[in-house]
Amino acid sequence: MDHCVFIHTNHKQIVGALVSAYSMRRNSAHADKFDVRIVQLKDYPFMHAREGQLYLRDGARRRWLNNDLQSFTPLRFTAPELMGYQGRAVMVDPDVFAVGDVWELLSRDMQGKAILCRTRSSKPGETGGCLATSVMLQDCEKLKHWRFEDQFNEMFEFRRDYKRWICLKTEPRDTIGLLGHEWNSFDRLEAGTRMLHNTKRKTQPWKAGLPVDFRPPETFSWLPPRGWLQRARRALFGEYGLMGHYKPHPDIRQEQFFFGLLRECLDQGIVTEDMIREQMAQNHVRHDAFEVLERTPPLVGA
Repeated sequence: MDHCVFIHTNHKQIVGALVSAYSMRRNSAHADKFDVRIVQLKDYPFMHAREGQLYLRDGARRRWLNNDLQSFTPLRFTAPELMGYQGRAVMVDPDVFAVGDVWELLSRDMQGKAILCRTRSSKPGETGGCLATSVMLQDCEKLKHWRFEDQFNEMFEFRRDYKRWICLKTEPRDTIGLLGHEWNSFDRLEAGTRMLHNTKRKTQPWKAGLPVDFRPPETFSWLPPRGWLQRARRALFGEYGLMGHYKPHPDIRQEQFFFGLLRECLDQGIVTEDMIREQMAQNHVRHDAFEVLERTPPLVGA
């Protein structure tokens, strides 16, 4: 098909990715018009080959770890190649779940732009700074310069900065249009929400109680000592030392939304109990997941 939703992930977020993919089909009245595909880090050996090597991130040199919670994020730039540089793609993180109909996004007028996404800032009208590539609508024919392996490797040659890449600062600004925040709603489940993004990693609903396994930024332009403290913490205690544990999401409705979708995935065999238990054993899914499922009310119809 010439329309596809991609969810990119690694082994740590595979349950989220499966639930996300299910939500895209479940909540669309036009699910026969697009494909849904999961893109996994494990299928890109050149990424694994970089384990432990230094790359450029926000002006600093960091060590690449395939086992980090968010090692999948460069995969945001794979869709045009996977589509043969034809058609349209929506690329989303594995912690993004459709509340509305994704076909409305896939079929919208892009007004000649190559990419549509929202700003990272929540301030209305603010267009500067980093753009949020966690949900992107892409016109693949206009992105033929996206060559994922080459551009990924440039980070390790210190010719491409991860932060600039992930914020779309390497793209001509006039090729990018803005989406409303409802298509990438940062931890806000409201009447107009079309896609819910559980972007605050420490409160992702399926992680509560687990030890934190993501790395915070080490560069803070507004408060440099925080960057120094993070580097000292990492040197003394390891990548995740003193990082604490994931917390419950402050909005119970978002926990219920995720686990309501997960319950339906279990009912349909998309996810199995054995898989959930395996993910719990690996500390990728909270250890009380089945108890949460038992107390979660069924979702209303799609």
